[in-house]
Amino acid sequence: MVNKFWFEAKNINCFKGGFRVIKDLNLKIAYSENVILIGPNGSGKSSLIETINRNIYPVIANESKLKMFNKELINIWELRERISTVNNDIKNRINPNLKVFDLILSGLYGRYCYVSNKSEKDLYNVESIIKKMNISNISNKFFSYLSDGEKQISLIARALIKKPDILILDEPIANLDYKSKFFVVDKINDLSKLNTKILCVTHDISTITKIYDRVIMLKDGKIIADGNQNKIINSENLNKLYGIQVEVTKNNGIWNINRLSK
Repeated sequence: MVNKFWFEAKNINCFKGGFRVIKDLNLKIAYSENVILIGPNGSGKSSLIETINRNIYPVIANESKLKMFNKELINIWELRERISTVNNDIKNRINPNLKVFDLILSGLYGRYCYVSNKSEKDLYNVESIIKKMNISNISNKFFSYLSDGEKQISLIARALIKKPDILILDEPIANLDYKSKFFVVDKINDLSKLNTKILCVTHDISTITKIYDRVIMLKDGKIIADGNQNKIINSENLNKLYGIQVEVTKNNGIWNINRLSK
């Protein structure tokens, strides 16, 4: 029987700097689903990504288990092949004079710099992802000339060049203006046509679009709600998640949050 889950955690606890950042986590994520993980700052979202990427490890205990791609012990290089992560720190590593085409190509080599010995296959793969993501209009621009939204999409294209099973987007619309935010959200929606599945991490419910099969709410290192977005996203759950009185509405497929009182 083929295992349908790429991530399986049973009663795991993780510590960072002496603090327990993941608390008794029980979570399974299937290959077939796009998932959005939402929670306030300090809720444990980044720690969960670090656990998935093997940057932090769960405490070993008899009753706990962590499996990735059906393996308890997974080679870190296999993990890097199968999962690509895009976070906001990456932008600082990019040479501002690198063109978008070369930035995307650098993802094939695990670098953030110009690659001189390109093969025909490399060029074909880059052209293919540029076409699929409809970003040929920026492919010859220098990274420094891009808008913040275009920079984000370029980095997502770079992450997809090796055709990973899972793409992790860590706060993909943080610090973007409205135009850039909508641009990035629309492009992420288009990614649902690719074979790669998305795990998106955010504190902003406007990121949650119809492509997400499942919403997980995380607070203080624990899951407080998990399921279909139309059942999970409601005023009661968001009041609990953020600790403020809010009202949730949905217009044209976009979730909005309004504060009710101080």
